[in-house]
Amino acid sequence: MLERVYFNTEDEIELVGLLERPTNPTKRVVISVHGMQSNCLKRREDILSKEISNAGVAYFAFNNRGAELMTYTRKTTGEKVLNGGSVYEDVLDGYYDIKGAINKMLELGYTDIYLQGHSLGCTKIVYTYNKLKNENNVKNIKGIMLLSLVDIPDCQKYDLGDKYAEMMEYAENKEKEGKLNDLMPIESFDHPICVRSYLRYFKYNKDIDFARFWDKDYNFKELNNIQIPLFLRWGNVHDLVLQNLSNLIEILKSKIQNEKLDIGYIDGADHGYTGKEETLAKEIISFIG
Repeated sequence: MLERVYFNTEDEIELVGLLERPTNPTKRVVISVHGMQSNCLKRREDILSKEISNAGVAYFAFNNRGAELMTYTRKTTGEKVLNGGSVYEDVLDGYYDIKGAINKMLELGYTDIYLQGHSLGCTKIVYTYNKLKNENNVKNIKGIMLLSLVDIPDCQKYDLGDKYAEMMEYAENKEKEGKLNDLMPIESFDHPICVRSYLRYFKYNKDIDFARFWDKDYNFKELNNIQIPLFLRWGNVHDLVLQNLSNLIEILKSKIQNEKLDIGYIDGADHGYTGKEETLAKEIISFIG
């Protein structure tokens, strides 16, 4: 059974998602966190929600404040502010969105929660889990699934090449002028983005720069803080990974100290798992058990 569910965040933003309930009552739910320019209505979400709910686990996909390209966020007071979407979001605010979704699922009686992220949604989940763990507030989170975790800063440097320094200088100059909501030059990123968001990804990013696949000396401490079952997948066709994927997986196996690590790739899948959604669903269901 599919139903629309509204919930509020601690910072008084109203969000909405779709909850797919299985036929038989359950205490388990997957909370799905989408990536940049995305939403909870993707075909992948539709297939995963049906397959996973058919396996007896509820599935909640919601629109976080970074949904789509540019959106209004609706405050609990009813006021609408044009500060949402991938253009304007601060990725750290994902903490409030995910925590709000968790609290809503707990309110609805789901005590065993699995957090699933795609692309930037992975970044938000790892950041949020580490923050909640520091608050001693993770007892109901039973597993984490990261689909196509991306090293965003490294991909940006690769894409821009010599222009990276130029774009950073542009953003820093705008910051000095107090024009953080101005848009970056169109060539600075793969979609329109404001100066504030750009600086969060590429300058003020110490809390989210943990997918450092290029850094042989990095200990992946944020991923190692996850000592519950951890599932990582990529596609091996046009996914956003600069390294050889098989080699990267072997490196991460040696770096991530988690006895319940399930890591690999979906053969023939792209970044969005197009045409491979059923295969992905089966592997997630096997992981959840």
